[in-house]
Amino acid sequence: MNRILLEPIDVLFFRDGRPMGGSSSGHGAAWPLPSVINHAFHAALHRADLQGVHEHRRGCSGDYSDTRDRKFGSLVTAGPFPVCTNGEDHTWFFTRPADSDDSGLPVLSPFRNSDSSSLSNPCRYPVVSGKPPTKDASQPWWNEGAWNSYLGTEQRNTLAARSLQKSDSDFSDTEHAYGIGINPETGSVKEGLFYSAHYLRLRSGWKLGVLATAPDKGFQHESYGNDLVKLLLNGKGCEILAGGQQRVCTAKLDQLPDGRLPLPMGKSNGFHRDHHNHKYLVKWVLLSPAVFPSIEAGISKRGTTRKAHPGGWLPTWICPETGDVLLQTINQAERKRRRNLNASGEGYASQPDIDARLVASIVGKPLPVTGYALPHEAAGRDEGGAKPTHLAVPAGSIYYFECESEESAHKLANALNWHGDTPGTVIRNRRSTLMGEKGYGLGVCGSWRFHGDETP
Repeated sequence: MNRILLEPIDVLFFRDGRPMGGSSSGHGAAWPLPSVINHAFHAALHRADLQGVHEHRRGCSGDYSDTRDRKFGSLVTAGPFPVCTNGEDHTWFFTRPADSDDSGLPVLSPFRNSDSSSLSNPCRYPVVSGKPPTKDASQPWWNEGAWNSYLGTEQRNTLAARSLQKSDSDFSDTEHAYGIGINPETGSVKEGLFYSAHYLRLRSGWKLGVLATAPDKGFQHESYGNDLVKLLLNGKGCEILAGGQQRVCTAKLDQLPDGRLPLPMGKSNGFHRDHHNHKYLVKWVLLSPAVFPSIEAGISKRGTTRKAHPGGWLPTWICPETGDVLLQTINQAERKRRRNLNASGEGYASQPDIDARLVASIVGKPLPVTGYALPHEAAGRDEGGAKPTHLAVPAGSIYYFECESEESAHKLANALNWHGDTPGTVIRNRRSTLMGEKGYGLGVCGSWRFHGDETP
């Protein structure tokens, strides 16, 4: 994937789905969600009016058409993440794990209790703190070095070995401004309508880091191959309109020194074995938000049986009654075959083979994910309107698993780590049920211990 740095020309406006008006300023200074940047690149590709690109077949509510009129369906992105560009090396930062503080070590851990728990299924253990309560706030952003120390993974280079922690104010400021409402039909001022808004301004030496690629099988360029994102940037960069009010960012490629992506690497082996129940303990920490919608029982649009699932904080690949992991280990050929079946509207049977189950979790306050759709005749949308609102599990949330064997722990880690079984050169797993291609559901695995157990 291409590593891209976005530099805002002015302030940025990223509001969520909450009302904006009166005393509410719309929360426009929030850090942008992955879908916002994905939409910005998608719109930029359309504006570029690239010729000879492959058009994808469109489908709506399970009715697939032979008409191919959807472009840039191969676009996948990840991010944005704060990036410090001071000096020759660029340092990427990621949301701090929810179980840790500024010490860099876990201070929250599942508590082993033999009594029946009042926790909702499938959680079995409550998560408790090993430190007295405090009102001091921890730094919310960690670099790769801090994550490597926390996870106990290998330091990839000298810069990654440095443990750095930042607060929001270290790289951004919130600015307040007033505006007037505009009548969309006349384009003039709407009488009596005023609003206030918060805007995000990045400090000098900081940019938004994004990973993006759009391989197109129907396109080939002598310099950029079939990657439409490289063609869009054209080696020199371009302008991207990001977020609300059409704010402009310059986008430039940032070369990878060793081919690895600048994301923390998760553990794949060496997980702790509990001395009481002899199970291997694996935890999964989100680097980006994830969306798990509720599912109603019935027959899917591909003809397979669909079981009910509550969604929300609980991943849809976890059994809501038992906590069993419902993922199956497959190779790349089988993965491609299943994607082709999905694209053609057909279904396939899954046979979970990872002997692991969810036993505890730490989930932060949900993030509203929404947007506004413009009228689009080809998409069957005659009128514009608000998109459905989803509640996403925030980055930093943690899910704790018990695995029956070392092999099961290894298979679970390869299924949940963003890099899978690769050396970190490709994003293999996006475990969000919705919008994975937009950068949701990236995570890394580490090991954990019960509260009170001796730490390594």
